[in-house]
Amino acid sequence: MGASRKTVRLGVFIPTECQLLDASCVDILASMSYEYLSPLTDLMPKVLIDSAPSVSIHYIGTVKPGEAIPMTANHKVLATNHFSDDEVAPGKLDIIIVPGPDPSTKFDKPSLEWLRQQGESPNTDILSVCTGIFVCGYAGLLKGRTVCGPRGMQDTIKEKFGEDIVQKGTELRWVQSGNFWSSGGVTNGNDLVAAYARHKSEFFPKPLVEVLLETTDTGDRAQVYGKSQSSFILGIVFNTFRAWVSSVWRS
Repeated sequence: MGASRKTVRLGVFIPTECQLLDASCVDILASMSYEYLSPLTDLMPKVLIDSAPSVSIHYIGTVKPGEAIPMTANHKVLATNHFSDDEVAPGKLDIIIVPGPDPSTKFDKPSLEWLRQQGESPNTDILSVCTGIFVCGYAGLLKGRTVCGPRGMQDTIKEKFGEDIVQKGTELRWVQSGNFWSSGGVTNGNDLVAAYARHKSEFFPKPLVEVLLETTDTGDRAQVYGKSQSSFILGIVFNTFRAWVSSVWRS
C-alpha cells in the first residue's frame, strides 16, 4: 500500500504566538499517521497500520523557516515554512489548524490574506481553536458562518466581525460551517479535531480513528456542553486572562 498511500497535508498556522494547549490538538491527527504507527507493529494490527495515511505537518508563521515561534509555558516551535512559501501556497494544504493567540494582537495583513485565500479553497479545511477565531475573523472567514470561539467572548466576536455570524459558542464545544470548523476554549480543540477525524473518512479510516481516539483518550465528550456557565462571569475571567496573557507575551 506504500506506493498508493494517501498523504494528508496539514498546516499549523501561528502568525504571532499561541496557547500551547491549543496547538497540541495537532498531535491527535499526527497519531493517526503511518509515520507514527509504523514502529508499533507489536501493539497495533498490521491491517490498521497499513490503513493509515501519511501526514505531512507544516508549522507556518511570519518568521523565516528555522526561526522560533513562541508559545505559552515557555515553549517554542520552529517554523518549517514562511506563509509565502510555495509549498504551503493556497490550495496546497488539506487542513489548516489555527491555534489561539492573544486576541488583542495586530496581525500581519499579507498573512491574513494568505489565510483568507486558503479558506476560499474548496479542498482546504480550516480548523480554528479558541481565540484562533480572531485570526480567522480578521482574515474575513467568519462572514455568514456558524462559529464557536471562547464562551466568554461571544459578544466581542460579534462586535468585531459582524451581526451575520451565527454564534454557538455558549452551547457547543465545536461546530462545522462548510469547510470552516471552530471550537471553544483551549482543550475544546481536542474535541474539534476528534470530530473532524470522524467526519473525514477519506483522510482517516473510521476503524483507525476510533482506535486512536481510544488510545489518546479523546473524542468522548459531547458536542453540547454538559453544564452552563454565566456569560457575565466568563466575560470577566476571559478579559482578565487576556490582559494577563498580553503582559506575559510582551514582557
